[in-house]
Amino acid sequence: MVESNQSASLWPHLYEPFSRIGTKLKNWLAPASDASSSDNAYRITVELPGVTEEDIELTAENGLLTVSGEKVEETEEKGATWYFSERQYGSFRRSFRMPEDADIGKTEAHVKDGVLTITVPRRTPDESQGKKIPVKKS
Repeated sequence: MVESNQSASLWPHLYEPFSRIGTKLKNWLAPASDASSSDNAYRITVELPGVTEEDIELTAENGLLTVSGEKVEETEEKGATWYFSERQYGSFRRSFRMPEDADIGKTEAHVKDGVLTITVPRRTPDESQGKKIPVKKS
C-alpha cells in the first residue's frame, strides 16, 4: 500500500516540467494582453518582455489589428563551479477584431518596459453612423 501512494505522488512531479513547457509555448505564440475602452478610445496592452520596438510589427486590415514579431531571449548565469546558458527564439502573433466605431487609421502604439500599449480612437457617433445624402432634383 505504501508503494502505490509513493508512486502516485511521483507521477505529478514527472509531468510538471511538461506543463511548464506548454505555458511557455503559449506565451511565446500569443502573448498575454488586456483590452479596455473609454468614451473616446480603445486601449490594448500586450506583454512583450525582452522584445525591442524594432522586433514588433503592428498591422491593420479589414478591421483586424495584428501584433506580431520575433522574440529572442538569452540567459547566462555563472557560479564558482557551474555555468548555465539558455537561448529561446520564436515568433509571436496576436490579433484583435476592432468594433465598427474604431478609427484604426489614427492608431498609436508605444512600448515601455516590455509592455506595448495600443490606443485606437473611437469615431464620434456622427462619423460612425454614416451620412445622409440629399437627393437633388435635376
